[in-house]
Amino acid sequence: MASRFNALKADAAWQKVWDDNRTFAARNDSSKPHAYVLEMFPYPSGHIHMGHVRNYTMGDVLARFKRMTGHEVLHPMGWDAFGMPAENAAMEKGVHPGGWTRANIATMKAQLKRLGFALDWTRELATCDPDYYGHEQALFLDLYASGLVYRKESAVNWDPVDMTVLANEQVIDGRGWRSGTLVEKRKLNQWFLRITQFADELLEGLKALDHWPDKVKLMQENWIGRSRGLTFGFEIAGGAERIEVFSTRPDTIFGASFVAVAADHPIAQAHAADSPEVAAFIARCKQGGTTAAEIETQEKLGFDTGLKAIHPLDPAIELPVYIANFVLMEYGSGAVMGVPAHDQRDLDFARKYGLEVRRVVADGDKTGAVFDGDEAYSGPGALVNSGFLDGMPVEEAKRAVIARAEDEGWGEGSTVYRLRDWGVSRQRYWGTPIPIVHCAACGPVAVPKDQLPVTLPEDVSFDVPGNPLDRHPTWKHVACPTCGAPALRETDTLDTFVDSSWYFIRFASQPDDRPFDKATVEKWLPVGQYIGGVEHAILHLLYARFWTRALKHLGMIDVDEPFAGLFTQGMVTHETYKSAAGAWLSPTEVEDGIETATGKPITVGRVEKMSKSKKNTVDPGPIVDQYGADAVRWFMLSDSPPERDLPWSESGIEGAWRFVQRLWRLFDDEKSGEGEAKDATIDRKLHQTIAGVAEDIEALSFNKAVAKLYALVGLLEKAPPSASRAEATRTLMRLVAPMVPHVAEEAWAAAGHEGLVADAAWPAVDPALLVEDEVTIAIQINGKLRDTLTLPKGTERGDIEAAALASDKIARALDGKPPRKVIVVPDRLVNLVA
Repeated sequence: MASRFNALKADAAWQKVWDDNRTFAARNDSSKPHAYVLEMFPYPSGHIHMGHVRNYTMGDVLARFKRMTGHEVLHPMGWDAFGMPAENAAMEKGVHPGGWTRANIATMKAQLKRLGFALDWTRELATCDPDYYGHEQALFLDLYASGLVYRKESAVNWDPVDMTVLANEQVIDGRGWRSGTLVEKRKLNQWFLRITQFADELLEGLKALDHWPDKVKLMQENWIGRSRGLTFGFEIAGGAERIEVFSTRPDTIFGASFVAVAADHPIAQAHAADSPEVAAFIARCKQGGTTAAEIETQEKLGFDTGLKAIHPLDPAIELPVYIANFVLMEYGSGAVMGVPAHDQRDLDFARKYGLEVRRVVADGDKTGAVFDGDEAYSGPGALVNSGFLDGMPVEEAKRAVIARAEDEGWGEGSTVYRLRDWGVSRQRYWGTPIPIVHCAACGPVAVPKDQLPVTLPEDVSFDVPGNPLDRHPTWKHVACPTCGAPALRETDTLDTFVDSSWYFIRFASQPDDRPFDKATVEKWLPVGQYIGGVEHAILHLLYARFWTRALKHLGMIDVDEPFAGLFTQGMVTHETYKSAAGAWLSPTEVEDGIETATGKPITVGRVEKMSKSKKNTVDPGPIVDQYGADAVRWFMLSDSPPERDLPWSESGIEGAWRFVQRLWRLFDDEKSGEGEAKDATIDRKLHQTIAGVAEDIEALSFNKAVAKLYALVGLLEKAPPSASRAEATRTLMRLVAPMVPHVAEEAWAAAGHEGLVADAAWPAVDPALLVEDEVTIAIQINGKLRDTLTLPKGTERGDIEAAALASDKIARALDGKPPRKVIVVPDRLVNLVA
């Protein structure tokens, strides 16, 4: 072996060996216990970033460790390859989305392979490949046949310039993110997945996910949002109309000061037909996004219809009825009861239009009926100013109002959910075509499965805004599968969240003639450990849980939850820089506080998550080329706990590189040659490290495992030659192999071992060596430390006392005088009271 580890040479050599031997290809028929390790697959945007590197390094360490502990490991990789960025590139650069995507996949795959990840590339998939999305179309049709897919008219964000529906995230301050024009709320026929049918299952299932972060489970629980409330109606004064509302706070019913209906509510539409002023107001309401967050923050607008709603508990109270822009027809009945004192949105509205604000829940000693604050009170308390409810706590009052409504027949208690059915229609080209044909005579007709996949046409143009599938001269024209008459294909494509809702199943089983094989899938699922960013805590994870349960509902698999364990890693962060002109600068454009291009001083900003928009990203390619894959991997595992953010630093990566070189010198050091002597300290430390590192890897506490390996290496570097040192050094090759596999393989081969260290077993532990047989005992005089003793563990009190009094330091401190009292805590300390 050489005295210096040549990372570039070793990386390339061992990566080729692993590829040639298909070392990490998982066998479905293996008799070993199966382990499925998966990181969230990436979008092929062009290059991997350090966040990817950290995420995949964590999963890789666990996957390699599982192989070494006797498991058949499935650790696959693929590409979440459909989506808007590819179409944006097509519009901006004049390239085809497919070509752009596949070029990015090739680049990113090479980068991942350069890091030596133990991935099963034989199962690689890209969601934009017809042999993937064709099976997705088949599953969509299975759900359609079972009633879990339906089509209805729904409000969407419509960009009138780009002529397309925008996702909520693409609406910024009420404007389209590309065009900058005001977004409209528009009604379109959309396809939906009936996720609400599984709301209770999805909620209850969270209780069994013991290896998920509590914060993620709480986020999903809040998103599903199960609540008990009252559905009831307001009679309209002087008419036969009735406004149905639902309230989760029926206890506050005596605090109601108005009723508001959505712009699409039948009452609003009837007024619009008779009044140009109302019609103009409704048109204004349709500007802006449809997200709950936007509705909460946008200016509250209302139009007084002149109607009066009669209070169900006191007919003398008549409440004004408004059309309001913060009420959506898709939520509940499209009408709400406004209680300003106890709902911030209602309070903002009431203050703007001069409506009564009546306190009905006491805030401490604040019980007066007049509420004059600017912040609504939504906390606990006793009911006040509420007739028969006065004095009741909130929950008791809710039950009392529901009971009264049901007894008197004007309402009934009901359970509702915040969760809404999943709208999956996207007016985009680069996505999975929805396999439906629209026939004038037959209505929506499923494409026969023997005609799948319905593939995207390649000859499309992005010169004109909107969906190219709508404009294609031939693709959308087809005969009806049922009657043969001329018909039109569905030109919407599926939300890309559909693609990622079942990819982990296709990784486990990939037959050509169907989406997956049930028996094979059930060998692998659920995924034992899933790793990814907390930004996917709600939608992706919720949709994947729904899809799994829907497939079980159809009898296609017998698995409830897709991911048994979930880990959300921290971000990789970096300083941000701005030029003198205020433009973001990348780290490569800055040196010693100066912008290299201009020579002008720069402004150093906060340390933030690496992002392309702020240009504070670090390209892993040059770093790996300079320091080697193992140094980059080691840095990603060091210092910060994996759930916390990891600040990137040049000194950190240099320190990791130095440690790899230390390892190599230790493996190469002639002092580690065989000797006859044994060293009990090394033996004990080695076996404690074997057990401790294994425990830390299983717990994903990689920084703790790193610390234990640092300690062992430090001990071995200082130890004289011995049989124990030689054995510990050989064993160390296997201990570091999951983390720094290239240097471990190089050392393993140079030491003459057969096969690959990647295939070697994790070292066995001698339980006897895990027990400390000696302890260090502190000796104090009047509570102040004066000396320490090393004694056999379990030494009797009298022997501990005698050893303490025999200490020269203690004898000098006592000056020949016996202590007045001796306190002995076995195996810990002796305190002498002088």
